[in-house]
Amino acid sequence: MHRRDFLKKAIVTGAALSLPPGMAQFINPAWAADAVDLAVVTGPSPARITQAAIEALGGMNRFVARGDVVVVKPNMAWDRTPEQAANTNPEVVATVVRMCLEAGAKKVKVFDRPVNDARRCYIQSGIAETVRSLGVDVPYMDERKFRDMSIKGDALKSWPIYTEVMEADKVINIPIAKHHGLARLTMSMKNWMGVMGGSRNKIHQKLDDSLVDLARFVKPELTVLDAVRILLDNGPQGGDIADVRKTDTVVAGVDQVAIDAYGATLFGLAGKDLGYVRKGHESGLGSMDLSRMVIRKMTLLG
Repeated sequence: MHRRDFLKKAIVTGAALSLPPGMAQFINPAWAADAVDLAVVTGPSPARITQAAIEALGGMNRFVARGDVVVVKPNMAWDRTPEQAANTNPEVVATVVRMCLEAGAKKVKVFDRPVNDARRCYIQSGIAETVRSLGVDVPYMDERKFRDMSIKGDALKSWPIYTEVMEADKVINIPIAKHHGLARLTMSMKNWMGVMGGSRNKIHQKLDDSLVDLARFVKPELTVLDAVRILLDNGPQGGDIADVRKTDTVVAGVDQVAIDAYGATLFGLAGKDLGYVRKGHESGLGSMDLSRMVIRKMTLLG
């Protein structure tokens, strides 16, 4: 069960770029695919900023080919509403799913292994209803489809992983940026715990190394970080609206380490402040050196 190799993308040295509001439609996809490391888009519409961020990287056709089976992995782990910022924003997820279908995906699968009751998480998050409105099913994960796989990592040598993730042609990661009591913050790399079977708390003793091992093993084609609302405290479950800050931001890229390093700045931190980001950088999984990247920033109005 091997997906096609993840496309390695070289770091391009350059200054961060910024476009005037509403300029996403003028992006040259060919130029963007070659030059942009991260796309950071802000605006009041989660759907529009998500689409603009992906377009800034070259469009969904860069990542999804006609006939592909695509797994979209949001965070649906908690019995919380979108306003509580514990799960990925449903509009962000639905936009990614729609763009996959428009790119010609044969099938799109959306699922997560929640911590709380799956039925409540799928409904309360708003993701199941929003995605199903596009004609895409949002199934509960089947415990029989977890298989022990050889991770060959520094901390994780093997672990039960959901087979549908590894059998897919493409995998897209859509985490939410939020506080975490153990990892400090949880974003793209930690979102892969939702494809693990077994007793996931067993990796907590070597959490940072394990997250790097997981991220290297899954090899997502694209990561879209939902920072429409970020949870500042009492994560990962949250529950108090007072802990939520609305930043109306989406960050997209192919480098998971870079995504999480940029996400850390939304909380007043740097990538080096997070153990798994630092270890991911040191191991060559990706780069946390944002100063050496081309970061395209846009603000959309309306």
